[in-house]
Amino acid sequence: MKKSLTVILLASLATGSLWAQTEAKTSKATATATKAAPAASLLEPAALNQKAPDTFKAKFTTTKGDFVVQVTRAWSPLGADRFYNLVKNGFFTNVYFFRVVPGFVVQFGINGDPKIAAAWANANIQDDPPGRASNKRGTLTFAMAGPNTRTTQIFINFGDNSALDRQGFTPFGEVAAGMDVVDKLYNGYGEKVTNLQGEIATQGNDFLKTHFPNLDSIKSAIIVRATAGGAAPDKKAAPSATKEQ
Repeated sequence: MKKSLTVILLASLATGSLWAQTEAKTSKATATATKAAPAASLLEPAALNQKAPDTFKAKFTTTKGDFVVQVTRAWSPLGADRFYNLVKNGFFTNVYFFRVVPGFVVQFGINGDPKIAAAWANANIQDDPPGRASNKRGTLTFAMAGPNTRTTQIFINFGDNSALDRQGFTPFGEVAAGMDVVDKLYNGYGEKVTNLQGEIATQGNDFLKTHFPNLDSIKSAIIVRATAGGAAPDKKAAPSATKEQ
């Protein structure tokens, strides 16, 4: 009888162990699937239309260090709104600086997930009136491929690019701290990646990691301060700053 109870106990322990292992594997698989799936909000650009505060700051953590962007909505209201919604919803996480041209611009804003990149490809916003700010060193401006074609790509001016003002490029903010970090972003590829934006969009970060492994990227971007006029702070081609269509 004692032997029989021992056998039953061992069988029970084995069954419990098997159940625990199965549960662990299921939980791990679920966590992996959840991590891999893009945020639903990023697949619905039209739903991300919150008005930005009059002024706010966004902190970018990159593979070279941190920099902080100060946004002034009055400079480019629609551009500021789009930037605010992109940052707030995590669009720039793991996004690469694919174009780094010393003395000109550093450009980024193609999402590393092809599904998200496709969702935003034609999510254009209208142009903002020019003349409220100039494309001087350190300012951030949306790239475009003609009138009313701004979507998610942004460039930071390395130098005085005021000639872009006459072409309709309207800055919405500027680097308030960490421009030295921006200056350090890897620039060895120059314009080599500029004409490969289609490949980046359809193949994602895997394409860049394989063919341009030295590029720097954004680890995260968050809203760190917002003031009057909007929501409360939330921590949750050649040469022109244009994008491929």
